[in-house]
Amino acid sequence: MAKKGTAAADLRIQTGDELGDSLVKLKKEQFNLRFQRANGQLENTSRMRVVRREIARIQTVLGEQHRKSGK
Repeated sequence: MAKKGTAAADLRIQTGDELGDSLVKLKKEQFNLRFQRANGQLENTSRMRVVRREIARIQTVLGEQHRKSGK
């Protein structure tokens, strides 16, 4: 089974704008997953965990880029 997530090394290659777009997309997906869970329609519960961790990875890389540009 292939890993579908995004590694942090792959994220560091992307620009800030690309990361921002990915972050917005993942936040929307996270909202939809929360909505499905509240309505009892969520079938793949593990996707919530994957999305949450991908959001954290992107935010971490954005913070690194921000700190690097500030020095």
